[in-house]
Amino acid sequence: MDIASTLTDVIEHSDHLELVTDGPRFLIYALDPRTIRFRASFDPEFVPELSYTLVRTAWPDAADEVLGEERTHVEALHLTPNDEDGAVTFSTGEYTVTVAKHPFAISIADSEGRIVHRDLAGRSWLADNNGRLSHYSALSQDDLFYGFGEKVGPLNKARRRMRMHNLDTMGWNPLATDPLYKHVPFYIHVDPRQGLAHGMFYNNSYDSVFDVDCEHSNYWEHYSYYQTDGGDLDLFFIGGPTVRDVVAGYTALTGTSALQPLASLGYMGSTMYYTELEAGSDQAILDFVDLCAEHQIPCDGFFASSGYTSSPDNKRYVFTWNTTRFPDPKGFVQALSDKGVLLAPNIKPGMLTTHPLTGEFDEAGGFVKDPSGEHSQIDQFWGGPAHFVDFTDPAGREVWSRHMTSSLIDLGVTSIWNDNNEFEIADDAALVHAEGLKLPIGAVRPVMANLMSKVSHDAVIAHDPNTRPYIISRSGFAGIQRYAQTWAGDNFTSWDSLRHNVTTVLGLGLSGLANTGCDVGGFAGPAPEPELFVRWVQNGIFFPRFSIHSCNDDNTVTEPWMYPSVTQEISAAIRLRYTLVPYLYSLLREAHVSGAPVMRPLVYEFEDDPRAREESFEFMLGSSLLVSSVLTQGETEHTVYLPAGAAWLDLATRTTYEGGQEITIPVELGSIPMFLRSGGIVATCPGLMNLHRQRIEHLDLLLEPSETASFVHYEDDGATNEYLDGHFHTTTYAIRPEAGRVVLDVANGGLDASKVETMTLDIACRTHCPVTITVAGREIERNLHGERLGAEDEGWYFDGEKNRAIVQYRTPREDHQVVVDFGVKDLLGL
Repeated sequence: MDIASTLTDVIEHSDHLELVTDGPRFLIYALDPRTIRFRASFDPEFVPELSYTLVRTAWPDAADEVLGEERTHVEALHLTPNDEDGAVTFSTGEYTVTVAKHPFAISIADSEGRIVHRDLAGRSWLADNNGRLSHYSALSQDDLFYGFGEKVGPLNKARRRMRMHNLDTMGWNPLATDPLYKHVPFYIHVDPRQGLAHGMFYNNSYDSVFDVDCEHSNYWEHYSYYQTDGGDLDLFFIGGPTVRDVVAGYTALTGTSALQPLASLGYMGSTMYYTELEAGSDQAILDFVDLCAEHQIPCDGFFASSGYTSSPDNKRYVFTWNTTRFPDPKGFVQALSDKGVLLAPNIKPGMLTTHPLTGEFDEAGGFVKDPSGEHSQIDQFWGGPAHFVDFTDPAGREVWSRHMTSSLIDLGVTSIWNDNNEFEIADDAALVHAEGLKLPIGAVRPVMANLMSKVSHDAVIAHDPNTRPYIISRSGFAGIQRYAQTWAGDNFTSWDSLRHNVTTVLGLGLSGLANTGCDVGGFAGPAPEPELFVRWVQNGIFFPRFSIHSCNDDNTVTEPWMYPSVTQEISAAIRLRYTLVPYLYSLLREAHVSGAPVMRPLVYEFEDDPRAREESFEFMLGSSLLVSSVLTQGETEHTVYLPAGAAWLDLATRTTYEGGQEITIPVELGSIPMFLRSGGIVATCPGLMNLHRQRIEHLDLLLEPSETASFVHYEDDGATNEYLDGHFHTTTYAIRPEAGRVVLDVANGGLDASKVETMTLDIACRTHCPVTITVAGREIERNLHGERLGAEDEGWYFDGEKNRAIVQYRTPREDHQVVVDFGVKDLLGL
């Protein structure tokens, strides 16, 4: 075993420090005052720099050319070491790093001297006799740990042991299965005693393990460790002090979520069944879209499973079409488009040895090679032995992109579903090109899904630079969010899955993947029973990715109308999803700009509330809306925890509750418990049925005006890349409660004008009715009989039953104020 026991030298460079120990050597960079890189190598030379993940670097990297403008090269901070008695210290301006000389250990303190990270002294950085590298950190037993990518179980991962590896885990257990499809070696560590958070990202894509106080030795204080099968120990410390700060810092390092087309927020129909029909799959899908319309169910897309590529021998050959099922693929894509529906075809990176294109790919050198580097590697895949495309090789990327373009994109496809991309190659020594570095597949396996998604993204843009791609990927490594919407794979149909899939998605959001979801209704297993199906849809409408997808083992097909007795509840829930699209799209843009999750665990917004830190199933949609879905069978009374630090308006009853308490409310089959936060602002558009063909010209703004708060409503054309040149519109709504009145400041931004022509404000009034309301300095007429106020009329009325003021007006084009005066009018004149 090789271990860092003693610091023997410190070498100061202009942009980094080099530490020499009796074990590994360290390179330390500070990208900014809160992002510090600690890179340790136990070999004479460091592994060559190759990261497809980092979007900010201060050193040359073999992937610089591949990533191009995605990556920014920054100048690292100059670090000045100070040699003190028994330790060396240096500061980034916000954090001070102390390196104990013996036993070697690194600790990090914030600007107030509070320790946020400590190595486990005497057992900090080591390489075992099997070649595995480990980093040990000290912890306290009440510390909290979040993130780790796609994981099952409670949100707080303390006392868990988790493996990082990509597998095709169809029908996974929502309480026990580990690993799943994604590999994200990042976590957030919260010290609840000091109220401090920091992040740890290990920039290494070898298989690895995190142990978070699951293992315990009586001879050591409590600890966590990260252990990897190869490469270097390459740690990025990301400072807080809040969970929100850590997520922002992590996504500044690995990239924020892509701003995908507006229509990606629509309902995406899908099932394995249609593309496996003997013939007429195209018409079956078109009929599905028509049935959605008949049932008043909006639909904006269809995910086409891989049966469209099946050959006469029932093998799936990517980039081919089964012309019995789809006689006219281009005509089919156009027919869907005419109905306002996109097609997202499924593609897979494993090419069977019998595939008609195998020879061309092999001759181009586009496959992963065997350990000798002389032949293409063969391994098991869906349908038999297969080769795997090497996306770290320019040749592999080129030939894949060319065939994807000719078989799909040339037909009018702008959405690509990257599936089965876990690259389950059994021999970790199989070779990949790695931009000329020739590395084993074990070094880059999870990154392959990222690059596959990047190739899909880039191919759509290469075909039409002004088309915004909609890319989906099942697998991925840290940074996959830059290219693709993701989902948690082939879940099992059960009440446990419904409940615990929520936590999996929340953990992904804290790991930088803001645009995610789960198959609604369950993918594997039997059809969901009616109540389970209703509850799954009611919860799934809040996921950024909303798709009902199934491969039922009882010969059924999960469709919105499969149970006529509950179709009304299903339809109503999906229409609610569409009503929320202006809010959801604004949250997607916020995720694209700042990395903030769309679905947020309570701890993200209420970090100081001890109960919120442990809550796994309730969540915030953005900062304003708390969702407490019914996730238990047969529930007629539902318990909700309302976080401390805010008041909460029950949107069903318009009752206001103080935070920091648990309440019990009655629920029916159609109930979707939602609570508006004090200061909350939610933008909606009732009546939306298709995001391809309808413009959002009317906005309903739901306001709880008792606290100062703001919300940015975002608009663009929803389909092109012109937003990158500033062609979008933002409207910032800022609430200012004042003595006896509430002011809503409205400010415009962006190059384009807003498309919103009319507004309705739904203003919660806690105590009494307003006396006057003005918009842009002009008093709006009050109507005592709200039912007489037509949809196009201007005016306001008070709904006493729900304690709210409803205000309707045409949208001023300039910045303006809405002033709600709550003074009491003296009718008696006394």
